[in-house]
Amino acid sequence: MNTKKPPKKPSFSHFFLYWLKLGFISFGGPAGQISMMHQELVEKRRWISEHRFLHALNYTMILPGPEAQQLATYIGWLMFGVSGGLVAGILFILPSLFILSALTWVYLTYGDVSAISGILYGIKPAVTAIVLFAAYRIGSKALSNIILKVLAVLAFIAIYQFGVSFPYIVLATVTIGYLGAKLSPNTFKGTAHQGDKDSSAPALIDDDTPIPDHAKFKWSRLMVFAVIGISMGLLVMGLLDNKVLHTMGEFFTKAALVTFGGAYAVLPYIYQGGVDQYQWLSAHQMMDGLALGETTPGPLIMVVAFVGFVGATAKEIFGPDQMLLAGFVGASVATFFTFLPSFLFIFLGGPGIEATRGNLKFSAPLSAVTAAVVGVIVNLAVFFALATLYHNQQIDWISLAITIAAFIALFRFKISIMGVIAVSSLIGLGLTIFDLWIH
Repeated sequence: MNTKKPPKKPSFSHFFLYWLKLGFISFGGPAGQISMMHQELVEKRRWISEHRFLHALNYTMILPGPEAQQLATYIGWLMFGVSGGLVAGILFILPSLFILSALTWVYLTYGDVSAISGILYGIKPAVTAIVLFAAYRIGSKALSNIILKVLAVLAFIAIYQFGVSFPYIVLATVTIGYLGAKLSPNTFKGTAHQGDKDSSAPALIDDDTPIPDHAKFKWSRLMVFAVIGISMGLLVMGLLDNKVLHTMGEFFTKAALVTFGGAYAVLPYIYQGGVDQYQWLSAHQMMDGLALGETTPGPLIMVVAFVGFVGATAKEIFGPDQMLLAGFVGASVATFFTFLPSFLFIFLGGPGIEATRGNLKFSAPLSAVTAAVVGVIVNLAVFFALATLYHNQQIDWISLAITIAAFIALFRFKISIMGVIAVSSLIGLGLTIFDLWIH
């Protein structure tokens, strides 16, 4: 391979097949998914340079929504325009929608079967450890001074003790970050992504590659995309004549707009709405849904498909004889309204970001939000721990042991999330088989 010249631009079919493959193998959460894209697109295929890749990533990090899916959309849009962005973004989540819908149907139909119950018994405490590890990993990078640590503690107290909704926490911390940038700029400096020195091998979209025409900022183009995107949302919402589906559309649109900090941060908001407010599913089912979400490819926020599926079947939106159809429609509605804003953020904001590389001005509010997100994630970990490790006013020592072992595996031995999930599920299955054998 000649590394002195940029690679040839792939055909659209080749481009399509890459994102389809990624949609089926994108395990490991946003960190794993971003790492996969970096290795494949920057190092191996050289479709985009290190600098341009990190620039796109920096933008997606300040947006609400799943940053890995938005990064895929951004790169696809940069390469092939709107059609490329749609292909990359949709294929990143479409396999997960079908896989998770199938697993949810199996779960609802056979959830009381000992084998499935045993697997989930092992996975749940592992999920608790994964959430704790996420809080540690984000906190160790984001909480660089005492002010940010205090913000994290206050956010935890607000949501755990007083039940403050996550969007209000975001609004408060954005305000604090905005004011803090003026009063104490060094306190609220944003965290920049540091990458390795660029390779000497040129990329298809290199550091000095001119902005393609479709990525140049134009007010007329921005208005057209805004009108089309908002009209699509309103049109689909208008077609949902079922009250439950209409409510889901509104709820998941709101959820999509407050998902600062990734899926772990917005899960408490989804829990509040899905379990407490609308009663689409139980707290126990929510835990099972997150466990299923951890075992499937795609963004973890795809747990919304589980919530939509279970909620639509529980409410029997199409009657008792159409449960599978109801579930899939519910999952599809949840997915559509969760990800529609993500596409709009890229198509509307991408041209401006390309035109003003290096001049982002959101670092202070983002730093404050990220600090609050740490507190919210700790709250989520406490919720999972109470639901998993404490039954009938007694500690489940086996679950506690699995949680501790899973955390050590993640923290000390750097075992992958999928590895921890796989081993934990086998432990749960083995314990169930042993229990059946001795009884």
